[in-house]
Formats: sequence, structure tokens, C-alpha cells
Amino acid sequence: MEGRLLSAEEVADYLRVKRDTVYKLIARKGMPARRVGRLWRFRLGEIDDWIDSGRAGSRRTRASTRRRKVHSRIRQSRRSFG
Repeated sequence: MEGRLLSAEEVADYLRVKRDTVYKLIARKGMPARRVGRLWRFRLGEIDDWIDSGRAGSRRTRASTRRRKVHSRIRQSRRSFG
């Protein structure tokens, strides 16, 4: 089963999440996937490695990353003026 490509539905069943969550994980958390035509396909080994690496559980969102960058720029500008 290691070399077989899984569908989004199969990955959702494996992870015990909804299929829409799988698509969100691809977009927001960098879940390893590849497009085959219009469909997303996954390798089970890559999914397991992705989870084990800790990237799946990262709580950082784009908004929190953006806020962090803004606060960093504010601190830098205060240093240069102060």
C-alpha cells in the first residue's frame, strides 16, 4: 500500500477527519499531495512522515504569522527612531 496513491476520501478516513479538512490541510499546513488531473492524490508514507515531522500540528496560521511580522516591523522601526 506504500506506493499506492490514495484519494482525498481515503486520507480523510485514515486521519478520521472530513474530506474538506484534508483540502484545508493541503492549503494551510502543506500536507504532501499531488494533483492528478482535477483530483488530489496522496502517498500514505508521506502523510505519516508529515505528521511525524510536527508540521501537521503547527498552530500557526497565516493571520498569526502576519501579525508576528507586523509586530516585528514595528519593533524595528521604534529602534531606528529611538
